[in-house]
Amino acid sequence: MDVVINGIYKHFKGNTYKVLYVAKDSETLEDIVVYMDVNNNSKIWTRKKDMFLSKVDKNKYPDVTQKYRFELIK
Repeated sequence: MDVVINGIYKHFKGNTYKVLYVAKDSETLEDIVVYMDVNNNSKIWTRKKDMFLSKVDKNKYPDVTQKYRFELIK
C-alpha cells in the first residue's frame, strides 16, 4: 500500500485529512507523511509512513469499524 499525494483520507476517529507530501526524516531517512486537516488547513501534521498506513489497534479501540488508521476516500 502506498500514500496518495493530494489524496483525502479519513482517520479512524472521524476527521479528514489531505496528504501534502511524503518527506524523509533527516536522521533516520524514514518516510514521513505530511498531511493537513481538511476542515482547518492551518493544522499541519506529520506521522511516520508505516504508522500512517497501519491497522487500527482493535484491542485499544474495539468499537472502531475502520480497518486502517487512515483510509483513502478520494
